Amino acid sequence: MAEPMQAKVTATPAALALIAEIVAEHGPVLFHQSGGCCDGSSPMCYLRTEFIVSEQDVLLGHIAEAPFYIGALQFEAWKHTDLVIDVVPGRGGMFSLDNGREKRFLTRSAICSIQT
Repeated sequence: MAEPMQAKVTATPAALALIAEIVAEHGPVLFHQSGGCCDGSSPMCYLRTEFIVSEQDVLLGHIAEAPFYIGALQFEAWKHTDLVIDVVPGRGGMFSLDNGREKRFLTRSAICSIQT
């Protein structure tokens, strides 16, 4: 898996609070952002021991000590954006640890001021 050039992901206070809630209940987590449809278009939160990171995944950085990966194809499409992980009302992805909490993670993005 590729190492990040610089941290390209941050989290809002609401996202940090939800991550803390999930970690308190389940233990260490990681995030993966793919470019798929439906659940794959949202950041997914998994137990670190239950998700296999591939060589095609790019580490964007860490939020609340949780590694945040993105699929290589999605990284190519979004490489000039900074991601901000937020929380909104709703249901999380089917396999994501935010599911069933009536709030879910959401990826917001902003164009980078300096391209890498």
